[in-house]
Amino acid sequence: MKLKNSLLNQYLLIVLLAIMIVPISFPIVTMVFYLPYSDKEPNKYQNGTDLEKMWHEAARSLAGASDEKINEKLQQIQHEFDQASMFWVDETGKTKLTLPKDITVPSSWSPSYTIDFMKKSRGYEVDPFTVVALIGENKNEGFMVLQVPRSAMTVTGRQIQEDYSYIIVVLIFAILAIFIFISWIFFYKIRKRLLRLRQAMSSPAENGIPDPISLEKKDEIGQLEGSFNEMIHQLESSRQRELEEETLRRQLIANLSHDLRTPLTTIRGHAYSLKKEPLSAQGKESLDLIDNKIGYLSQLIENLLSYTLLTSGKYPYDPKRVDIVRLVKTSFAAWYPVFEHLHFEMSIDLPERTFYWEIDSQWLERVLDNFYQNVHRHAKEGKYIGVKVDTELEQIIIEDHGSGMSGESTGKGAGIGLSIVSLMLKDMGLEWMAETGEAGTNIRIQRKN
Repeated sequence: MKLKNSLLNQYLLIVLLAIMIVPISFPIVTMVFYLPYSDKEPNKYQNGTDLEKMWHEAARSLAGASDEKINEKLQQIQHEFDQASMFWVDETGKTKLTLPKDITVPSSWSPSYTIDFMKKSRGYEVDPFTVVALIGENKNEGFMVLQVPRSAMTVTGRQIQEDYSYIIVVLIFAILAIFIFISWIFFYKIRKRLLRLRQAMSSPAENGIPDPISLEKKDEIGQLEGSFNEMIHQLESSRQRELEEETLRRQLIANLSHDLRTPLTTIRGHAYSLKKEPLSAQGKESLDLIDNKIGYLSQLIENLLSYTLLTSGKYPYDPKRVDIVRLVKTSFAAWYPVFEHLHFEMSIDLPERTFYWEIDSQWLERVLDNFYQNVHRHAKEGKYIGVKVDTELEQIIIEDHGSGMSGESTGKGAGIGLSIVSLMLKDMGLEWMAETGEAGTNIRIQRKN
């Protein structure tokens, strides 16, 4: 089980087998290789001394023999030693017989030529190996010559050794090739499994979480695959809990928004009734503050409900082709008395030429209302608002001279209004950018790049 579940142990086994197969295969190869040579006779040409002895004995045995007898003896020897060539010369220096007949031998031999031939034929490095023997005992009946090519005189054991060495080299390369091939298969399978795991990691499903993969083995990669599946399971559980919590949160906000409207309406009604009663200056100031806070709270509840609907995709959206200059003019007209009452300096730049966006006009009006509301609440000290429509760049520009979005403000909240703005603009294919500082804020609304 440990071997099956460990890639390291499996590869170590492959290396161990490759190491062990070499000493194991040598005796087997040796037996298989030497078996054909077990009953093979030694090379009869391998021993030059034996050839010399045989040739001299044959020459002495031909003492006083006729030419026919000598020819017959040479033919017998040539039949046994078919790779050798031989000839004999009589006492007058004439060549009598050559075997085979096509060898190049002079037809007559002078004493000087005979001596020179014998000198050149001596030595173990001369090729062919040459043996010269005088015929008979008196050494005046001529001589005979035996020549054997050096290539035919290879020792049988040496030839076997050379062949065996070649087989060993081939065997080593074969073992190395088999080891490389098995290692390649081993790592190819590992790579294939890793690529499958990488593919699973980089191919998430519709919910953004990859699908689990099947476990094939329990080795290190299998354990990694198991951890990957466990991670997916935890992600899915976390996603499910998140969805459930998000649903509960949205439901809670919706319920609270609905439940808070009734008491706020009642409080506002009583505050309105109190305004008709005779009150001191401090009482009227307190009543105005109560009314202002009720309005702020109502707006906050409305924003919470809108944010919940937007994030859940339940906020009504009806896109149409909208005249932007006209919409901005209509939306700011409702806020004009508010800023006029606060003695704001207002700069309105709405050209006659217009452009169109495919959007929900109520959504964009809600976005503009949020920006106007921010200027009204957080930039009162600047006493300035500028509204401009740039038809060349197709932008809506809103400016103020407040302390900036990062500055302190008495009416500053949690920023849920800007979150609603971002969500609405994103769904309409728009975006907003803000340049803000102590000198004021410049907001631009445009199509998303």
